[in-house]
Amino acid sequence: MSVAFLYPGQGAQVPGMLHQLSDRAEATWTLQEASQVLGHDVLTLDTKQALSSTVSVQLALFVSGVAATRIMQAEGVKPDVVAGLSVGAFAAAVAAGALAFKDGLSLVKARAELMEKAYPKGYGLAAVIGLSETHLSEIVSAINKPESPVFVGNLNAPTQFVIAGSDSGMEGVLNRAKDEGARTAKRLHVSVPSHCVLLKSVADELTRRIAKIEIKTPKAIYVSNRRARALRDPDGIREDLATNIAHPVRWHDATTIAYERGIRFFLELPPGHTLTDLASTAFPDARSIALSQMQIDSAVKLIKRQAEKME
Repeated sequence: MSVAFLYPGQGAQVPGMLHQLSDRAEATWTLQEASQVLGHDVLTLDTKQALSSTVSVQLALFVSGVAATRIMQAEGVKPDVVAGLSVGAFAAAVAAGALAFKDGLSLVKARAELMEKAYPKGYGLAAVIGLSETHLSEIVSAINKPESPVFVGNLNAPTQFVIAGSDSGMEGVLNRAKDEGARTAKRLHVSVPSHCVLLKSVADELTRRIAKIEIKTPKAIYVSNRRARALRDPDGIREDLATNIAHPVRWHDATTIAYERGIRFFLELPPGHTLTDLASTAFPDARSIALSQMQIDSAVKLIKRQAEKME
């Protein structure tokens, strides 16, 4: 049986998320390694106050995902496919063996700092659920103006989306979406306009920086955020990591690629369970679990038992 590891993006963070990691050796030395590379204790990143910073959030998500991955790999559970939503792509690249953890730390830190500096206030993300992609795109196109930019940022499911842009632009889209039948239309706790053209300057700078970093041929298939394609070449992964912040995330298409390649077990690495919920809805005949909702030993046994049944 094939297994996909899924890594959440910004919005999944919760206070204490790093402190809630297992006390197994793999998690302990991941935290120690991160602290040494960054020059400060990473356990200070997950307080409620710290998580108001984009930098703390993205670093905490990255470290959490890598620590949990190392635990699962030590238990003999290795992914056939990896996919990460937004910043989750960096943990996915580490899990696939394409990106070194220390290099990922420097890239994620730079990415978050650049994002925070580009749009310190007045921008963010919002969720819209219950409209089709065509319907929402029409609303966004009507509202989007130079003085109040707004764009479709994430395509998480056929009727579940995230918009990105200015406060005024998002307010216009949310109000109209509600009037036209959206079940949910609300702001998210993210203060930067991710995955749209507003962050092209960030993507350009990341492209420059990642050119100096070694990206190896992955040991597992890496599914890209931006193009929703299965990648095995280092250059393709390099481009995706650097540029996905300025392009919409086609998450539903990405997980569909994994399913079409035989994935029947989706494991979401902590924190959160949103990606698990999306996979469960999209692929009801596959098994989807969130490691944040299950003991590690239980998850390992379940995956191995499922694998034995498929043999």
